[in-house]
Amino acid sequence: MVKRIEVFLTLSLLIVALVGGILPMSAQEVVEQKEAVLETDSGRIRIALYNETPLHRDNFVKLVREGFYDGLLFHRVIENFMIQTGDSLSRHAAEGQLLGDGSYEKYKIPAEILFPKIFHKKGCIAAAREGDDVNPRRESSMCQFYIVWGKRYNGNMMDDVEERIIRNTGETVTFPAEVRDAYYKYGGTPHLDKQYTVFGEVKEGMEVVEKIMKTETDSNDRPLKDIRIIRAYMVDE
Repeated sequence: MVKRIEVFLTLSLLIVALVGGILPMSAQEVVEQKEAVLETDSGRIRIALYNETPLHRDNFVKLVREGFYDGLLFHRVIENFMIQTGDSLSRHAAEGQLLGDGSYEKYKIPAEILFPKIFHKKGCIAAAREGDDVNPRRESSMCQFYIVWGKRYNGNMMDDVEERIIRNTGETVTFPAEVRDAYYKYGGTPHLDKQYTVFGEVKEGMEVVEKIMKTETDSNDRPLKDIRIIRAYMVDE
């Protein structure tokens, strides 16, 4: 009888914790995060969308549900850096056509830059945008995004990145120890931190990202052979 009571109490406390928010935030976020799948002609990429960036999350979900990404190309690919998609003009683009200028886009998304809590670690999903000269608020593209690959950084390299950001933007950026450690262990693109909104991460399919990243490209970083999103859909819908 005692064991049964202990089990019952344990389950009851777990239920109270879930309902009352006693569990750590990370545990709750894992349950509540929305996930999407990009079915590409190179394989499947499953991504989780961060609740901390609700404007980007909800916009992405809206576009996926509308079928916006179905048929689009990965129009910009740079080895050991990132792969980019989301240009609606790429759906029927001619061979060699320059893509990605975003001139047709109807709106922008206000920046939700949450560095250092969220940063450009390997596998993260971030929104593309126009440069600071025409976009000082760093608002995001309505639809274009990139998946980070990057590289691993040691302490000296991270110091160099801090100096580089100061030179390029005039802003001081300090990478906390835990962020530096993540860039050392896993890699990423720290020079983009505090400048672009990161709103999700790859949960499955980094081998597909790597395959796309290593494809041969032209002088504009467009793959010589089209790499396409066959369809995108929300998980469990």
